[in-house]
Amino acid sequence: MSEKRKKIYHALVDGATEGLSDKALYEFVIHRCPKASSKKIVRAALLALTDPDVTDRHVLTTIYALAIKHRMDEIGEGDLEQDEAEGEDREPVPLRKRAKREEDASPAPPAAP
Repeated sequence: MSEKRKKIYHALVDGATEGLSDKALYEFVIHRCPKASSKKIVRAALLALTDPDVTDRHVLTTIYALAIKHRMDEIGEGDLEQDEAEGEDREPVPLRKRAKREEDASPAPPAAP
């Protein structure tokens, strides 16, 4: 694990352990790691979620919520509108019926004695 990600990870866990959440937790992490981007915070949060040493359910839930929020922020509204528009232009794919396979004409293997 890189030193930067480890520092962000510790800031996330420390802030969540202190009871911070959402915007307060994000600001806490940014204060401790000024060069942390949203992408780096999400990656550090995923690392915290997979760490077997972090067992407090409240801390895990808080970190998970922050990761999801910032991951969804990376997906702009324009991207979502574009995906919806692409779905409207498509025509439904017609269903194809499978052809029945013919029984194999080869003789059956001999029975064991």
